[in-house]
Amino acid sequence: MSLSLNHGPRRDGARPDLVVIHYTAMASAEAACARLCDPAAEVSAHWLISEPGECRALVPEERRAWHAGAGAWGAVTDVNSRSIGIELANPGDRPFPEPQMAALERLLAGILDRWSIPPERVIAHSDMAPGRKIDPGPRFDWRRLARAGLSVWPEPRAPGDFRAAALAFGYPDLPEELILASFRLRFRPWACGPLQAEDAALAADLAARFPVDGRGAAA
Repeated sequence: MSLSLNHGPRRDGARPDLVVIHYTAMASAEAACARLCDPAAEVSAHWLISEPGECRALVPEERRAWHAGAGAWGAVTDVNSRSIGIELANPGDRPFPEPQMAALERLLAGILDRWSIPPERVIAHSDMAPGRKIDPGPRFDWRRLARAGLSVWPEPRAPGDFRAAALAFGYPDLPEELILASFRLRFRPWACGPLQAEDAALAADLAARFPVDGRGAAA
């Protein structure tokens, strides 16, 4: 089993309380594994899941892997120190195969149990880095994870201020258009154009039910 050397201690005694899901954007799991284990690349993740569903442990979960880069989720700005990173082998232009999704569900269930991480803190790389990252992209089935209790999915409620609600859920403090693009990648990948009432209605529900860092829902 490959084990990446690209990791270090979690800073300030942090424990993981987020899971960040990525795609590899590479041609194969083998190519992705080689890069994630290459010291010169200076990138890594805790887990890599191949298309047939093989889970490879690359970095011990108690260590800080180098998968998230610049970004934030709520008050967390050093996401690497507070997260477990899962890479899904996928070039970024195709659906995620059933064996891969089933393996992800099994892996996530174990991670959330081991570290007492609530499902609302399972996020996309694009969630924490709007405008910089788009993975795992519009083909990833977030609703499936939510049905399994491994992430969350919104229901419409009376819309309010979209940006305030998105920040209350956890999105970084960035221009509204960047947040909207990342929000739609996850929750409304078919939507386009200016902000719509449905975007605000879904964000309001997420803010009300899953306020990040105990902030409370947006008004």
